[in-house]
Amino acid sequence: MLTFYLFAPAVGALLIAMLPREQENNSKYIALSFSFLAFITSIITFISFDTSKEGYQFVDNFDWITSEIGGFNIQYLVGIDGLSSPLILLLGMLSVVSILISFNVQYRQKEYFIWLLILQTAVAGVFLSLDLVQFFLFWELELLPMYMLINTWGSGRKHYSAMKFLIYTLAGSAVMLVAFLIVGFEVGTFNIETIVNQPPVDTFIPLSFLFWAIMIAFLVKLPVFPVHTWLPDAHTDAPTAVSVMLAGVLLKMGGYGILRIAVPIFPSEAYEFRIILAAVAAFTVVYGAIITLQQKDLKRLIAYSSVSHMGYVLLGIAAFGAVGMSGAALQMFTHGTITGLLFVMVGMVYERTHTRQIAEMQGLMHQMPKIATVMLIAGLASLGVPGLSGFVAELTTFLGSYKMHPIPTVVAVFGVVLAAGYILWTFQRVFHGPVDSKWEHLTDANQWWEYTAMTLLVISIVSIGIYPSILTESIESGIEPIAKIIEAVI
Repeated sequence: MLTFYLFAPAVGALLIAMLPREQENNSKYIALSFSFLAFITSIITFISFDTSKEGYQFVDNFDWITSEIGGFNIQYLVGIDGLSSPLILLLGMLSVVSILISFNVQYRQKEYFIWLLILQTAVAGVFLSLDLVQFFLFWELELLPMYMLINTWGSGRKHYSAMKFLIYTLAGSAVMLVAFLIVGFEVGTFNIETIVNQPPVDTFIPLSFLFWAIMIAFLVKLPVFPVHTWLPDAHTDAPTAVSVMLAGVLLKMGGYGILRIAVPIFPSEAYEFRIILAAVAAFTVVYGAIITLQQKDLKRLIAYSSVSHMGYVLLGIAAFGAVGMSGAALQMFTHGTITGLLFVMVGMVYERTHTRQIAEMQGLMHQMPKIATVMLIAGLASLGVPGLSGFVAELTTFLGSYKMHPIPTVVAVFGVVLAAGYILWTFQRVFHGPVDSKWEHLTDANQWWEYTAMTLLVISIVSIGIYPSILTESIESGIEPIAKIIEAVI
């Protein structure tokens, strides 16, 4: 089942590549079909996941590369637990949304949808891989479609932004690969589950160095201050669908990597540096929010708000308790749906107004009441209004982190106040006010794919806000083993 989920988008990309050029308009329907199949598979898998069982489920594996001389074995090994199960559901949903909102793409349609489907497979591989080398290969595979999508279909300084994204991620990945190889050869396997149960105790490089070599790659992807500057540029110049995938799932690769690999393999080192991690998290929350208040471009504003919200993820992880880490995992999912919806709505506004400058817009609610309403729901969820999913995630994170890190938690709570400021201020400037004659020609959402994309994400945000147990039971089952590892070293 997981192998089908992993490679269905890649098969769709292959079929699109075989399409004659005169039929390339059908590429969007092929892409939607295969992405939807993967989404349905993720729903079935999520529902079928048994939270009462320990360990990984739906495991597929076989020996991929073996060497009797070198003494190593690299496996094709995929499986899910309570941590990864919600993330593959999130990826499936946002991939469908990204393809839907790309239905208007005309320039090089075949290549566009091929790269979008390859991106889906690459990110799925990260969430499903249980072998360090396989994890790294999918981690790197994601770079190619992201670079091509931004560089070819982006706007503004797209070449600069694509290259900046590539350099930042490659720099972090290089040191991560070295650490993976050292750990794998020291333990005698690259199987993540085996390494977690039998972690390295003595290597020629201090374990604290290996911990930070891995953490840097994940912190760049998350991202947090000061390795965050690639994100606003990438978001600003990327196509709308790519911004949805970038904010919705690619950033979650960083948080997922910390919880899946860095913390369980190096629990003592992670706990030793907990204060540094919490301080960085709190600073990122407030810094990101303050910078967000200064933005004049709608996409750049949401991009910096993502930096701020990823600080909550790191804060929850730094609490090193079941509640805090569960809050971090929940924040990853809810932020994906909320920020994904925000970028969808900004994309719709941009398609109609051909500007993202906040100062040039006012009174758009008169012409676009549906878009404005959905944008308001996403904004309220982002600032943590009760009844929507953002509130549940942030509250859980704060409850879990306060005991371990009271000062950073209080500082991070102030970020909620700042979020209310930039969200409400932006909505008031863009959608309220008198009718501007230059916007009288604008139309509201009126295409089936626009309605479908908005509905999927709104249902997710409201459902989890009202009944968070939809996710929390799964997440807690995945976080509990990690929390026990931390407790053993405290």
